[in-house]
Amino acid sequence: MARSDCVPGLGSPAAVVVLKRAVELDSESRYQQALVCYQEGIDLLLQVLKGTNDDTMKCNLRKKISGYMDRAENIKKYLDQEKEDGRYHKQIKIEENATGFGYESLFQEYLNEWVTEVWIEDPYIRHTHQGIGKKQQCSGLEEIKESLRKHGVLLELEYSSSIHDREIRFNNGWMIKIGRGLDYFKKPQSRFSLGYCDFDLRPCHETTVDIFHNKHTKKI
Repeated sequence: MARSDCVPGLGSPAAVVVLKRAVELDSESRYQQALVCYQEGIDLLLQVLKGTNDDTMKCNLRKKISGYMDRAENIKKYLDQEKEDGRYHKQIKIEENATGFGYESLFQEYLNEWVTEVWIEDPYIRHTHQGIGKKQQCSGLEEIKESLRKHGVLLELEYSSSIHDREIRFNNGWMIKIGRGLDYFKKPQSRFSLGYCDFDLRPCHETTVDIFHNKHTKKI
């Protein structure tokens, strides 16, 4: 893919940092991350554009914005084609004790309006710090099922003594495999420690997350 080699001169330090990072990621063929940075940088430039009365600066900003928007659109088309061809693969490496990898942060990018069903296969959702103690696994899951039902969400449970794979699938085509499954968080030190309630603040075990898109995933 051809990439943008624009050198930011944008009147916004934040935009300069973000867009320089976008170009670096772009040059490394890390297109998904580059697209996020381009979009964030464009938003920052638009804010600068709205706040300036200098016609020359406005003209320069519009040219820069147009260039970055063209590049972002090309990357988006490329990624969409990769998904359509079933070749999309993104890998995230979570380092030991890293934070910022709560479930919402990890999955929200793939949960769009087309998602109506989620399949989770995980052989080890039973430890206390995962929310379900081994002895109360069934009753705990039934309580979650009833709570979800009140919000219009149907939870169906199947138990298996032979399952080993760890996989999460959305019916919009996304598939996520986590090396440790959903149990990649470390046990919090106490109920009053950071991360007890906010998983983004909870340290993680080292693991790898692989994200795929499969156009043949069944949609219902």
